[in-house]
Amino acid sequence: MTRWAPDARGRLQRAAVELFAEQSFAATTVPQIAERAGLTTRTFFRHFADKREVLFAGDEIPEYGAELMRSAPAELDPMSLIAQQLRIVAETTFEGSRADVRRVRAIIESDEALRERDLKKRGALAAAVRAGFLARGEDPVTAAVAADLTVSVLHVALERWLDDPADDATARPLGDVVDDVLAASAALLGSHARP
Repeated sequence: MTRWAPDARGRLQRAAVELFAEQSFAATTVPQIAERAGLTTRTFFRHFADKREVLFAGDEIPEYGAELMRSAPAELDPMSLIAQQLRIVAETTFEGSRADVRRVRAIIESDEALRERDLKKRGALAAAVRAGFLARGEDPVTAAVAADLTVSVLHVALERWLDDPADDATARPLGDVVDDVLAASAALLGSHARP
């Protein structure tokens, strides 16, 4: 095993996902992941706290959400901000990796502890987005609803995108699916306007 290895984190992620798919998440050990990647267990723990974090990216997702909130134009209202930032996430994080995302989703769905971890990560993302809305001057109720809506729209859109039977070359872009889910959300919210 080499002392310095380019793209060690990526190699570890690919090795882990392969092993999780082949023999299940529970049956896979960190030494197996490191061996498959051609790296040491010590290198694994420099990049990940545990094998679950290979799938959930540690604090990176909430930090990315917080950064998107900080970088958004100040003049955007909450719904416009949600639409713009989710399109950015769709295009920069998910487009071109539909097969990989499907594979990870199948691994998460196969394990109860991973499903629970996924819910916690969604909660952490919602908290980061809520803090971002508060920092933009939104009131606490608007910030909470907007944050939860953001996370819900993203996950509903991802599910629809991944479940689309079209092959990867002809599937609709995730950003377009996000727009559809946002439109359905806006229609639902609009139908419950105060009398």
